[in-house]
Amino acid sequence: MLVFVLASLSSMASGEIAKPDVYNIKTYGAIGDGVAMETEAVQKTIDACHNAGGGVVRVPAGDFQIGTIILKSNVTLSLDYGASLLGSTNADDYPTENLRKPREGAAHCLIYAASANNITIEGLGVIDGRGTHENFPRNRKGGRNSGIRPRLMRMEHCGDLTFSGVTYKRPAFWGLHLIDCKVIHFNAVTLRFRNNNYNNDGLDLDGCENVLIENCDLSTGDDAICLKSSLNPCKNIVVRGCRADSNTAAVKFGSSSRGGFIDVSITNCYFHDCPMGAIKLQSVDGGRLENITISRIVMENVGNPIFMRLGNRGSSFGERSERGQREDDSSKDAYTGTLKNVRISDLVAEVTIEDREKTLEAVYKNLKLDTTPGVTDKEKGRAGPIMITGIPGHLIENVVLENIKISYPGHGTQEDAQRVVAEDESRYPEQFFFGVLPAWGAYIRHAKNIEFKNVELTLRGDDARQKVVLDDVQGFVEH
Repeated sequence: MLVFVLASLSSMASGEIAKPDVYNIKTYGAIGDGVAMETEAVQKTIDACHNAGGGVVRVPAGDFQIGTIILKSNVTLSLDYGASLLGSTNADDYPTENLRKPREGAAHCLIYAASANNITIEGLGVIDGRGTHENFPRNRKGGRNSGIRPRLMRMEHCGDLTFSGVTYKRPAFWGLHLIDCKVIHFNAVTLRFRNNNYNNDGLDLDGCENVLIENCDLSTGDDAICLKSSLNPCKNIVVRGCRADSNTAAVKFGSSSRGGFIDVSITNCYFHDCPMGAIKLQSVDGGRLENITISRIVMENVGNPIFMRLGNRGSSFGERSERGQREDDSSKDAYTGTLKNVRISDLVAEVTIEDREKTLEAVYKNLKLDTTPGVTDKEKGRAGPIMITGIPGHLIENVVLENIKISYPGHGTQEDAQRVVAEDESRYPEQFFFGVLPAWGAYIRHAKNIEFKNVELTLRGDDARQKVVLDDVQGFVEH
């Protein structure tokens, strides 16, 4: 390391560091008035930069309206302070004939890259999909979604990716979706997706390896940091120093979990205002979920603090049939994966239900929907205990919770304490689907070698349920 630093200083002193070539999009015809369609000008700039061997594509201050653009190898997309790339509100500006079909969802997206390397998106500007419910409505019928809702970004089979400083806003569907990519660094990225449209995930990493996510501020409608594995495993992932809030989860592994999740570390993060839960670790499609460490976490105003689910949905992510099932999913071919070797330590959480009605009212008002639901017993299930559950014959194994302090609201009744919890082996994994659980602190089922070390679970109100309920658990230790 010292030799490298001295060599770098020597090069700087001798002026040997070459500055990258800069390609200003205005040179290629961009206007920046927020009205003109700038797709062609921006793409011409990217192509010129790539064809010359690489460099910086500069987006100066201004509002540049674009449809789908394709990033290419050795290109840095750099946005000045005051620069905005605005997604077109016309669905015709998102063609898909030159894009690969994704394993999940439709192909439409604002920014796309495939089999490219050494791409950076940096700066102090904004990339705004303008994907509001009004511009790109979700037309849902018979349990299926229709209508064009572009992702903000989709990158497939790319490597050496850097995302730094830019603020991303308002995708119509998922936000930043990376599939089978390697060597990725997110630093000081800001996401502002909350209550914009449906399915507004933040960072969706599907089958990605060697990823560092740090110093990010994420506010999303759907899962803020979502690891997926529709084919290949996610592995060697580090998340540190991040803030996240979400209508669904701050961090989720799955539900796509065919390839698995291996060697993931999450540390020194703040998760808040997550009414449907904060941390969700799920293996339901046959993958291995193993070697996970989570530490130094503070949670405020969250629903279920920790949800671990080993199930047997067995999806292989093919085309859907009219019944909503995947045509290539067959129960005879489905198998159950693993969920083991998880350590969660130094976590402080406040679990709430008091603001659930306010949250739902805000979501429904934002989406201009008529129904304003109250807090029903089913909704109370969203403010639940730690839940660790496998299925009969397939146990979650080797979980350690250490130095944990969680405060719960209470309000459980004697009727709640007598509830029989359905197995739901093949159902989509979400804790609130299980309803109000018969424990207020931790519900553990079909598990082996679960250890609680210095775990303090407290109530702020009365509750008729037990603190901890064990069902088919081998080797539970509490000290």
